[in-house]
Amino acid sequence: MQELPLSDIRVLDLSRLVAGNMLTLQLADFGAEVIKVEQPGKGDPLRAWRLGKMDLWWREYARNKKSITLNIAEPVGQQLLKRLVGRADVLVENFVPGHLGKWRLSHEQFLEWNPKLVVLSISAWGQDGPYRNRPGFGTLVEAMSGLAAMTGFPDRPPTLPPVPVADMIAGLYGALSAMIAVHFARRTGNGQVVDLALLDSVFSILGPVAAGHSLAGHVALRNGNRSPNSAPRNTYATKDDKWLALSASTPVMAEKLFKLLGLETLLHDERFATNEARVRHGDQVDRIVADALMKFSLEEAMALFVTHGVAGAPVYDVAQLMSDPHARARRIVEDVTDPEIGTYPMHTPVPRFSRTPGRVRTVGPKLGQHNQEVYGDLGLDPEEIQKLQCTGVI
Repeated sequence: MQELPLSDIRVLDLSRLVAGNMLTLQLADFGAEVIKVEQPGKGDPLRAWRLGKMDLWWREYARNKKSITLNIAEPVGQQLLKRLVGRADVLVENFVPGHLGKWRLSHEQFLEWNPKLVVLSISAWGQDGPYRNRPGFGTLVEAMSGLAAMTGFPDRPPTLPPVPVADMIAGLYGALSAMIAVHFARRTGNGQVVDLALLDSVFSILGPVAAGHSLAGHVALRNGNRSPNSAPRNTYATKDDKWLALSASTPVMAEKLFKLLGLETLLHDERFATNEARVRHGDQVDRIVADALMKFSLEEAMALFVTHGVAGAPVYDVAQLMSDPHARARRIVEDVTDPEIGTYPMHTPVPRFSRTPGRVRTVGPKLGQHNQEVYGDLGLDPEEIQKLQCTGVI
C-alpha cells in the first residue's frame, strides 16, 4: 500500500453540510488528515440527511476523515482551537461572513496563530458586497445565479437541480484552491484567505452568458433539453418506451446521425444543412429525429450507434447504471465495509491517478470518535480530556 500523495497535509474542517464536506472529501481521499471539528452533542447537520435510519450522505462524504467535538464559543475551546490551528495547513469554514466575530474569532486571528495557514472561507454570497451577511444555501444560489432560469422547459417554472449542485461545484473549486494556496505557502511561508462564494462558482460554469447579454442582448432562458449551441440534442423515446440521449455537438456527428436514420435529405435543406440552421429550427429537427428513432428499440438503436460511431447513450437511473458493464468495468463504485450497516457501494475517488490513486479507507466517523486520538496528540492526558467532556467543551 503506497503512501497517499497528500499524507503530509493536515486540514481542520469547521464547515457544515455539503460544500465543505465535498471540498475536504477530495483531500481526504488522497491522504490528507482531515479533522472534522463538530459541535458537541449535535455535529454536522449533514448527519441528519437520512434514508430511513441510515445517514448515508454523512458516511460517504465524511469518509476518510476524523471527527472531534469542540465548542469554539468557549474560551477553553478557543485555546484548543488555537493549538489545532498551529498544526494545520488548511482551515475550512462556512460561517456567514462576520459570524466568527461574535466569538472574537476572525480570519486574521487564525493567520496570527499560524502565518502559513490557508483559510478557506465558503459562503453563499462571498465575503464582501451588500449581500455578504445574508444566510444562504446552494438552492438560493442555483436560483439567483441564472442556472434555474436556464433549466427546464419554456412553458414550465424554473427548475432547481435534484442534488446540491452549487455546493458540489464550490467544493471542487475549494479543493483546487486549497492545493494552490498550500503550494504557495510552502514556497513563500505566507498563508492567505481564500474567498469561495457559491454564487461565483456556479456562475462560472454557465458559459459566456454575460458576454452574450452585453454584446448581443441575449438572455439565456429555458430551452428544455435542447442546446443553444448545437442540434439535434435531446432525449428521445424508443418504441419499447425507453429513452436515449443524443448530442450532435459537431457537424460531422449530425451528418452521421442523419445518414444512419435515412435522413440524408435534411443535409440539403437550408433549414437543416448547417448547425446554425438546425439550432434555429430545433423543434422541427427534434420532431423528425424523434419519429425516426421510434422505429427502433433502445437496444437496436444503441447497437446501430455503436456500429456507425454515432454519439448516443441510454437514459439510466442509478440501478441501471450500476448494472451496466462499462460502469462495472470502470468500478465507478466500490464496496465498503461499515461496522454498523454492513457492506454497500460508494463512489470511488475521482479522478483516477496512475501512480497515486485515492482510497476509501473508512466511512464517515461517529461524532467525536477521534477525540482521544487528536487531543492526545496535542499533549492532553485522559483525565484532562475527560474534564473537557464533562464541562461540555468537547
